[in-house]
Amino acid sequence: MPSSTMQMLAFILALLGVLGATVATLLPNWKVSADVGSNIMTAISQMQGLWMDCTWYSTGVFSCTLKYSVLSLPAYLQTARTTMVLSCMMATLGLCLAALGLKCTHWGGSHRSKGHTALAAGACFVIAGVLCLVPASWFTNEVITTFMDSKVPKSSKYEPGGAVYVAFVSAGFFLAGGVIFCLSCPRNRNGPLDSGSSHPDKLLRQVANDRHKQKQHREQQSQTEPQEHCLKSFVCPTFNKTNESNTLVTSHFCPKI
Repeated sequence: MPSSTMQMLAFILALLGVLGATVATLLPNWKVSADVGSNIMTAISQMQGLWMDCTWYSTGVFSCTLKYSVLSLPAYLQTARTTMVLSCMMATLGLCLAALGLKCTHWGGSHRSKGHTALAAGACFVIAGVLCLVPASWFTNEVITTFMDSKVPKSSKYEPGGAVYVAFVSAGFFLAGGVIFCLSCPRNRNGPLDSGSSHPDKLLRQVANDRHKQKQHREQQSQTEPQEHCLKSFVCPTFNKTNESNTLVTSHFCPKI
């Protein structure tokens, strides 16, 4: 498969990862509890997310409460907030770099600079995948640990919600896209990354080589040129003098070369 096709596939995976991570960050169902009560106004479903807690009543009423206090939240929830936001930011930066590093585009500079940009985009996607995977794993571990604890009443036990699974899938998209981007620009053994250059660079290099060859040719031609040509092109000065018999004699003086 050509590297440009692999880059397009990685870009699509990363784009899906960004959408999934953003949705997972905003969804309120990171953990879900279902407790059916005898009263008609009893809550039948409780959901807790990173930013709000929502309750679904049997009458169809759905209410949510925002979590304003940050210090009162447990450590895993604070970490999940921070890492998910950082994951979305790193993935967005990776998309911007990937748009410049795609080989099928005409912007982004030469092939060498495109290769470095693609590697940077791949690194951003990998970091975003790790940042998205850590909170999802930690959050799931806390929910399962609490659920398996026999001291916790059944009404206070929760199960992992749909937002956790969306975060796991988004992390997989990030990691797959980042690895594909990094592998699409391999390094040469005898030289730097993608030593090829773009058409303007080749044209400038060719012009410089032609000028250098012309200069060498001129120097060789000036060194091997016969001395007679110099004598012909040199105008010898003329001197008039009178000999002993008072006769005007004209002589030419040419310097030796």
